[in-house]
Amino acid sequence: MRMGDFGTDRALFAELDRVIATYARSPDALIQVLHHAQGLFGYLREDVLTHVARALRIPISKVYGVVTFYHFFTMVPRGKHRCLCCKGTACYVKGADHVIQELEEVLGIKMGETTKDNLSTLETARCLGACGLAPAVMIDDEVHGKLSPAKVRQILSRYH
Repeated sequence: MRMGDFGTDRALFAELDRVIATYARSPDALIQVLHHAQGLFGYLREDVLTHVARALRIPISKVYGVVTFYHFFTMVPRGKHRCLCCKGTACYVKGADHVIQELEEVLGIKMGETTKDNLSTLETARCLGACGLAPAVMIDDEVHGKLSPAKVRQILSRYH
């Protein structure tokens, strides 16, 4: 487990406690609190999850269950740019695997990993909702569609 600077952590935990207080420490606010926590810390470290569980008076197993169920939560640091590769049926049929292979080669990482410079994280999504653009990849909040391995380098050059 990576711990941040003590002074910075203290300030972040104090801010998280203020957020938790706005929800009156209600266990029903778990998802909202986790969103705030991830925004503050960048990802959901073990000590942050334990803090949330104690503050909301819920079992740590419930917190882990929510964090591992929803794809937008992460327990590992992500890169500056999040690259989501669609593996839905339309994208798969139109060659998503070839696009993913090229992304992995260009970035020098495998799916689920972050580049050494912390610039990019490569992840899959079951569906981006852009089936008409298959195969599609979403980098940060921008969808790139009708991709081919040849277009991957061009698109990545915008982010690197």
